[in-house]
Amino acid sequence: MDRPKPFNISQELVRVAYQQVKANKGGAGVDRESLSEFENKRDKNLYKIWNRLSSGSYFPPAVRGVEIPKKQGGTRMLGVPTVSDRIAQMTIKLMFEPLVEPHFLNDSYGYRPNKSALDAISVTRKRCWNYDWLIEFDIRGLFDNIDHELLMRAVRRHTNDKCILLYIERWIKAPLELADGTLKERTAGTPQGGVISPILSNLFLHYVFDYWMMKNNPEAPWCRYADDGICHCETQEQAEALLLKLKQRFSECKLEIHPDKTKIVYCEDANRKDKYQGNTSFVFLGYEFRARGAENKRTQEVFTSFLPAISPKAEKSMLDKIRTLRIKSRSDLTLQEIAKWLNPMIQGWINYYGRYTKSAMNKVLRRINSILVAWSRRKYLKLKNRKVHAIKCMEQYASKHTNLFAHWRIGVINVFI
Repeated sequence: MDRPKPFNISQELVRVAYQQVKANKGGAGVDRESLSEFENKRDKNLYKIWNRLSSGSYFPPAVRGVEIPKKQGGTRMLGVPTVSDRIAQMTIKLMFEPLVEPHFLNDSYGYRPNKSALDAISVTRKRCWNYDWLIEFDIRGLFDNIDHELLMRAVRRHTNDKCILLYIERWIKAPLELADGTLKERTAGTPQGGVISPILSNLFLHYVFDYWMMKNNPEAPWCRYADDGICHCETQEQAEALLLKLKQRFSECKLEIHPDKTKIVYCEDANRKDKYQGNTSFVFLGYEFRARGAENKRTQEVFTSFLPAISPKAEKSMLDKIRTLRIKSRSDLTLQEIAKWLNPMIQGWINYYGRYTKSAMNKVLRRINSILVAWSRRKYLKLKNRKVHAIKCMEQYASKHTNLFAHWRIGVINVFI
């Protein structure tokens, strides 16, 4: 019979944590143990995690550092915990999240239950119609620079549970193992890639920015998704003054607003007559907001509005992805097999970037069509040297089988090369 444990953690909670980690998938940590290898001795492994967590003897291993490319160039260091450590982190997260989530404000959208990036896009879109000016800001190296003392002070405001406090402090101090095997001690930050890290960063920014804005700048609506944020202002002078206050506030909390990714923007449209020599567009969560043509659905009148649509960088990333798949060379597959292969990707793009100004996606979707024509010319000898005929054949097929590809279902069936 097991002795009473100092910390009251149920074995069932550890199993729930395991199921969530399994659903999220992910790679191996410093022990190189994969999820499938962990599952070979699942019950024994879960018991070991529970036993150590509940006895206070769980010490997290180092986090494996993996460099991943940034969309804007360069790399960022992603921390990959072991499978066991992800389950342990998820267990404590399930205990801690209900204590802090009710205190978070409505306009914080990142890493939160029942909130999404599209929700943040939606509220920003509406506010851009009501406020002429905004500040777009980005926090430089958030996950690497969170001050441990300030973070733990925030954690203690929401719990005195010694179990939660003990393990959060151990996780934020766990070293990073670099590619050459050396260990880098962590004196600030929380690993980007850790299960517990998103809720800790949200808690930190709740006090650094969200709550501070509500108390000190109630006239300026804001929206934040992780380390990206928007503050709306009525005048240019208000925006300039607020930006100075934001820089000071973040500096006081040992963070820095990224100078190259932070700017004041004028939301120019047909009703705004001021001529501004600065920024009149911005990119937020993969959407570019700028002046665009729109149609009044009631009167069919065309006018200029300030609207979001897929950003040029997001579009380029999708086109690069299509190219790397080398679809036209897969003559071993049928068209139905290609559709099954590509549809999850295409549907995901449509679901996200097609929510607003769907027509802006046409370049990407038509590029898929043109590649399907190129595929057919490799697949079928009779089409090899008959480009125009291949296009007509694919258009006819698409019009009869509109449900085959996700983008055909929404009417993008014209093929261009």
